[in-house]
Amino acid sequence: MRAPDAIRAANVRYHDLAAAHYDDKWGISYGETGRTQVIGKLRKALGREPGVFDRALEIGAGTGYFSLNLVGAGVLREAVASDISAGMLRGLECSAARLGLRVETARCEAAELPFEDGSFDLVVGHAVLHHLPDLEAAFREFRRVLRPGGAIAFCGEPSRYGDRLASLPKRGAHAVAPVWRALMRAGERRNGHHEANEEGRLERLVDVHAFTPGELAALARGAGFESVRVGGEELAASLFGWANRALEATADPSEVPWVWRQYAHRGYLALQAVDRALLEPRLPAALFYNLLVSARAPIHPSVSGGT
Repeated sequence: MRAPDAIRAANVRYHDLAAAHYDDKWGISYGETGRTQVIGKLRKALGREPGVFDRALEIGAGTGYFSLNLVGAGVLREAVASDISAGMLRGLECSAARLGLRVETARCEAAELPFEDGSFDLVVGHAVLHHLPDLEAAFREFRRVLRPGGAIAFCGEPSRYGDRLASLPKRGAHAVAPVWRALMRAGERRNGHHEANEEGRLERLVDVHAFTPGELAALARGAGFESVRVGGEELAASLFGWANRALEATADPSEVPWVWRQYAHRGYLALQAVDRALLEPRLPAALFYNLLVSARAPIHPSVSGGT
């Protein structure tokens, strides 16, 4: 594995470069659709209705997909959004102002959180653990800043098998991309701009982990958490989504037709419903592209054997 400092530097630079178009790239929204998606992910991670949390910390908040949607939905009364990328946090603050939402931001690392012990009821994150160089230290910090009985919930983490599976639609999409661009009447993307080239190069460096369900569970238990749950999410939707994103990445973004974008978005949502209803309740978590992990800080720490 690369040195932790190199991993951190790559993540900061990549996410600073990506911040301006991150929401568009990943189809992130802050209306009813976004809130329904985020609450659904949190519900699956926790294994119950989320209810309301007084104060929550998001790790690797990015542009605010989880924090802003959960605050807007009333699931979080107060939220602190943390990230190592100043560019991402600026994007989050702009979106919060536009939406009329109050979210505190903090630029910090997950393994060195600048908060007092027992500061939060919930520590949450989406697609962040696989970027962290020191997972053991990060989980210890999550436990430290939680109040007794508080919860962690992390969603959108790549499974080791699912990560390999996702390479299949990507390779297939690249093979048919010239034909697809001709049908869409879209020109080929030109990456002559220095920052565009740099972002593409760094994107291949920032993902440093893919997990098995057992590995995620062991990280939580090793930090002293109890009631650990690990589940899987998205199989059909992820294969469909990765194929479409790989195609779109080869074209000039301004020339990808609106009709195609609507098809891709609605198809992804439809296949998410298929995954929820048919596949997620029946198949092992390791088969899915995304893993979710939740756990609870002990109410009586002295009995837990944790830190």
